[in-house]
Amino acid sequence: IRPLDEEAVRELAAKIKAGGIQAVAVVFLFSFLNPAHERCVEKILREEGIKATITLSSEVLPEFREYERTSTTVMTAALRPVVEGYLSRLSGALASRGIAAPILVMQSSGGVAGTEEAARVAATLLLSGPAGGVIGARRVGLAAGLSDLITLDMGGTSADVSLIRGGEITLTPEREIAGRPVRLPMVDVHTVGAGGGSIAWIDPGGGLRVGPRSAGAVPGPACYGRGGTEPTVTDAHLFLGHIPGERPLGGLRVLSQDLAARAIEGVARALGLKPEQAAWGILEVVEATMERAIRVISVERGHDPREFALVAFGGAGPLHGASLARKLGIPRVLMPAQAGVLSALGLLSADLVHTFVRSLVVPLDGISPERVNGILSGFRREAEEILEGEGVPPGARKYLPAADLRYRGQAFELTLSLPDRPLTPEDLESLAEEFHREHERRYGYSVPGEPVELVNLRLTVVGETDKPELPRHPAGGSVEGALIERRLLYFGGEGWREAPVYVRGRLPAGAELRGPAVIEGDESTCLVPPDARAYVDAYGNLILEV
Repeated sequence: IRPLDEEAVRELAAKIKAGGIQAVAVVFLFSFLNPAHERCVEKILREEGIKATITLSSEVLPEFREYERTSTTVMTAALRPVVEGYLSRLSGALASRGIAAPILVMQSSGGVAGTEEAARVAATLLLSGPAGGVIGARRVGLAAGLSDLITLDMGGTSADVSLIRGGEITLTPEREIAGRPVRLPMVDVHTVGAGGGSIAWIDPGGGLRVGPRSAGAVPGPACYGRGGTEPTVTDAHLFLGHIPGERPLGGLRVLSQDLAARAIEGVARALGLKPEQAAWGILEVVEATMERAIRVISVERGHDPREFALVAFGGAGPLHGASLARKLGIPRVLMPAQAGVLSALGLLSADLVHTFVRSLVVPLDGISPERVNGILSGFRREAEEILEGEGVPPGARKYLPAADLRYRGQAFELTLSLPDRPLTPEDLESLAEEFHREHERRYGYSVPGEPVELVNLRLTVVGETDKPELPRHPAGGSVEGALIERRLLYFGGEGWREAPVYVRGRLPAGAELRGPAVIEGDESTCLVPPDARAYVDAYGNLILEV
């Protein structure tokens, strides 16, 4: 090993001081095997009076693949001053109000962490919002007796889709953020530019497109009356009667039907269609974008959508859930009682989660169970120290070891679970067989005679948290008591249909109704298409059989 050039590091420290640098990322080529030089660099920089945040790649991502490790470390280093400053201000503000409760921060992995850990690897927060939505969808799905779920979180700008199988959330080891790889465990969410504010436009070939450009909150859709003139998905729903134009939406804002009609008519003229046909076309195009996204995370990964239920949430999700389910052959749609704030429920339902990893890149048949067990035991000791500091009792701790495997020469791995106990030679043999089976299922082929490599060992540790109870929905009342009006709705080939409009909070548990209908809540509106059957479950969720 070549000794570290300490003088060069001191010269670099002078340049960091002179440049007023606030964050430093330290990445050495083989630090995933030996972090000594990275730690020495940090020590020298501190001796030289550097006050900047210093982030070591061996602490952020002790894996091989230096490009991904460098990108992830740089992203973390850039975010740390921002995250640390925000969390410090938040802690101070809460303390000044006499609130002494610990702060937990949502991570992209679907778990929460304390402020120190969240700031240390700040890149884990990048997709924490969508991750919260998936956690919330699992919570309400399991409560409704559904464990195989496809989640659709449609807001104002984008739609996020994910898949839950057997109650287990799908994770991915790497995502591209702003064109750069971030290799950290994240909930596997596929995002497309399809939201209530997505703008409809005509391309040079005369075709109708929707998104990814969005009107945002300001000026917002044309119907907001804030100066926006381009037609959006929200304008189309308003024009077709799916959302109200005469009452405040969510009790806050009255939408302008005239402004929506003016925006839709511009697209209709360009397409040579009636305004209602153009508006319906906008919904068809945006749903085609979301349908493709759902196929990516289901069909293209070996899952049949017909075996799942669709959880539609976000402000706009329940307007599209039933239609998307029909196009994909999904038999059931769950529209949560908390549809507009389900990500917040997910945050409150998340457990403490920490992950540990070490790269090995060795033949699976050439490593001893003793070495594997030694590495996992080391992870476990480190995890127990963290959980002890977070106040998690031993009975609320779960340890989930896993291995990343590949055929020799491949550039990607499959992650397989390991038993939470000391492994035996027979366990490693079974692991190779399981890898061949999973490779066959995922990619359509396997090569049983090909050597298998053990690339990384992982340990995910979970500290179970107290979770808020889902409130039971009252059973008293009637469907008729929730009816507020009847209005005309447009459904493509079905044309205009008169349909009842209900207040969601007044529909009692056990209530049943048939489409077409609209069910309006404070945070979202549910659209029940013709011939669909809907009922309210014990928790106030609306479940559609489509």
